[in-house]
Amino acid sequence: MLATSISSLHSTNVPSAPPSLSPPFSLSSSSLSSSTALPQSSSFPCRRLFYFGVHSDTHNKINPKPKELLMVHCSTKEALKVIISGAPASGKGTQCELIAQKFGLVHISAGDLLRAEVSSGTEIGIKAKEFMSAGRLVPDEVVTSMVIARLSREDAKEKGWLLDGYPRSSAQAQGLEKMKIKPDIYIVLDVPDEILINRCVGRRLDPMTGKIYHVKNFPPETEEIKARLVTRPDDTKEKVKSRLEIHKQNAEAISSTYASIMKKIDGNCSKEVVFKEINSMLSQIQNTKAKEMEPVNTVLTSQSLLNQASLSQDKWRGIPTRLNNIPHSREIRNYFYDDVLQATKRAVKDGRTRLKVEINIPELNPEMDVYRIGTLMELVRVLSLTFADDGKHVKVCVQGSMGEGALAGMPLQLAGTRQILEYMDWGDYGAMGTFINIGSIGAKEVDEQDDMFILVAPQNAVGNCIIDDLKAMTDAAGDRPVILINPRLKDLPASSGIMQTMGRDKRLEYAATFENCYFFRLLYYAGTQYPIMGALRMSYPYRYELYKRVDVSFGKEKYVILSTFTEKPNSDEINDAFLGKPRDKNKKASGFWGFLSGVF
Repeated sequence: MLATSISSLHSTNVPSAPPSLSPPFSLSSSSLSSSTALPQSSSFPCRRLFYFGVHSDTHNKINPKPKELLMVHCSTKEALKVIISGAPASGKGTQCELIAQKFGLVHISAGDLLRAEVSSGTEIGIKAKEFMSAGRLVPDEVVTSMVIARLSREDAKEKGWLLDGYPRSSAQAQGLEKMKIKPDIYIVLDVPDEILINRCVGRRLDPMTGKIYHVKNFPPETEEIKARLVTRPDDTKEKVKSRLEIHKQNAEAISSTYASIMKKIDGNCSKEVVFKEINSMLSQIQNTKAKEMEPVNTVLTSQSLLNQASLSQDKWRGIPTRLNNIPHSREIRNYFYDDVLQATKRAVKDGRTRLKVEINIPELNPEMDVYRIGTLMELVRVLSLTFADDGKHVKVCVQGSMGEGALAGMPLQLAGTRQILEYMDWGDYGAMGTFINIGSIGAKEVDEQDDMFILVAPQNAVGNCIIDDLKAMTDAAGDRPVILINPRLKDLPASSGIMQTMGRDKRLEYAATFENCYFFRLLYYAGTQYPIMGALRMSYPYRYELYKRVDVSFGKEKYVILSTFTEKPNSDEINDAFLGKPRDKNKKASGFWGFLSGVF
């Protein structure tokens, strides 16, 4: 292998013709096992970089040298689709008016449709009237047919639609799903029961105009109007409580269908404040749709593509600095927790079911220092509680003891992990034991009520292979998401010395079915733990991004993007990007270090 170098990794310009050095060097994935702060010195000689990655000959890398690329994307515009839900007196009607006015959506209320169909004497209306006349509820299939018919009209297709208070049952929600009718967002107006009761009990109706007032919040304009106001029959305290219970049951029944797109909004605010938050959410969705659907036929330089790579990601602030200083600050840990969380939520929302998170910073890598396992568990807690807040039942799974007899044991980095999880603070809302449960890895751990599974560092151990149990679990989970946190599924040679259920090729093939929803790895010199030379990051659904760490002044640093990749780059591609060299897609990793890159 040709030994190459980088003449100045701490300047902003990448050299085009660096001198060579005789010994090969590399970017190592080693983690720090010491709790001392290591220096970010720039006095180290410039050496060849290496990254333990996965080979691929199909990477679409953007070279640091400006080069014109033609990007063409065409599609048709797609309208905004919204469902809004809220208890009686939550302000849903007011917000529907504001949303329809601002975004031009077709406002569709199942109640209004039902009355209109009955009044018009349509086939659906006649069926509905028969049930209503008999004092019975209109069946779900009748109401769903009515709503679907309205959604299929041209104005709803062109302008978009706003479903008001529908669906109200699991059957209605599933009816829409079967017809491939899916909203972009499911908005829930969240208001405390006591506030809702006060709002209802205080409401008054003007029988002459039909206008609704409130004795405190919205009093009538004149004494004359006040004198003729009446209380609606449904606005008594007892009936309001009954309606609230029914609403809660309905809301819980459909929450699982729309959990991934559900957005709860504090409805106990002024209508202006509530609408400001709704407006922000819908505008963001609308802008995203416009960017995805807008035809593009633009010649861009590679530098402009590099700039867009980071700017396109939601609320991402760039890579934090001083990552070799451990223990990390709470701010840095929270940064990575949120970065992982947002990527994972996007992947789950898109229907991805076999996911993995790989994050290798000193504070979150217990491979060489088991005392870091607590920080990794904190990441697991953030993920679990957030999905639980969305109404999902999460099973957190820790690998059990493996092997028999003298081979019985557990991977060192997982020792005591289950007890750590059990002793952790899971909040005051009873999430643990209801929406979050702790289990092991295997098919028997998959229960019907589980919505998703988070597996803590599943790995093969000396004397045994976890992949058989893992595959049995994913088979039992079906299309429910299974998320691996820092897995180590590389096949161990002669694992246990016994024929496995699957052969080695099949085990590796299965391990490859999990796709990264998040990846972050610091890049060092080979065999060293400092200075940090750069980082590789991927946050679903965006590309892999390669960064170089640059000293900007004494004690100050920043990360500058060098290149992006459609797939995880291998060591040669990373080296070439740091050296500013064009990449030969047919080139294989060479020499001793190239061999190691293939093994690891």
